[in-house]
Amino acid sequence: MLNLRSVEKSFGGLKVIDNVSFSVKKGSRTALIGPNGAGKTTIFNLLSGIYEVDNGSISLDNNDITQIPARKRIDIGMSRSFQNIRLMPHLSTIENVMLGQHHLANSARENFFPLGLIKSNKWAKLAEQSLIEAGLGTYPGQVVSELPYGIQKRIEVVRALVSNPKLLLLDEPAAGLNSSETAELQILLEKASSTGTTLLVVEHDMNFVRNLCQHVVVLNFGRKIFEGTPDEVSKDPQVLEAYLGGDDNNAS
Repeated sequence: MLNLRSVEKSFGGLKVIDNVSFSVKKGSRTALIGPNGAGKTTIFNLLSGIYEVDNGSISLDNNDITQIPARKRIDIGMSRSFQNIRLMPHLSTIENVMLGQHHLANSARENFFPLGLIKSNKWAKLAEQSLIEAGLGTYPGQVVSELPYGIQKRIEVVRALVSNPKLLLLDEPAAGLNSSETAELQILLEKASSTGTTLLVVEHDMNFVRNLCQHVVVLNFGRKIFEGTPDEVSKDPQVLEAYLGGDDNNAS
């Protein structure tokens, strides 16, 4: 589903991504981990087109997307969440989810669906059903700024999912969640995976990574240092050294 080949990125004279290559299998659940500053979010920003690649290439489902603008990558099957919540705080839950469908608009009228000006429409029905399936069916009309942090995190995932992505990028989706919220998030992502969505997850919580992901790619100082199963990663000497003392429970 996803291939990075010899990808590099520098800011000024500082190379933050150095000759990184890895692949993500179609339908898989893959984690991208590493210490703080390893380059994980930079990789996500390169994948989603926020940053331009200096060298190397990126392909999605056998299509080269290296030069495709960020705004067009959702049309070819890529969606993402962010490390910091980027919901519209003044809009309702259902209106926020509907924004994830905006690229599906086929007419000027449909562009107004997320604004609540046209109350009964197909986007609203799909958004409401998606919230119900995610266990969030009791919050459709509430303004998101009034909801707990953990609920907002899951709403953002639902918004990314309603675009029907081939590849979903999740940047620290479990950050700030308690154990029950994390378990609910895992159920939601496993359900998405079971319908064919490929997941690439940046995450600090290694228990969450072990429970959700089948494959792990490890970065350190902008380079890939290891990849394998969660069990293999937790025993690799380079990975343990990168995490200062080898306590993989504190891996980020």
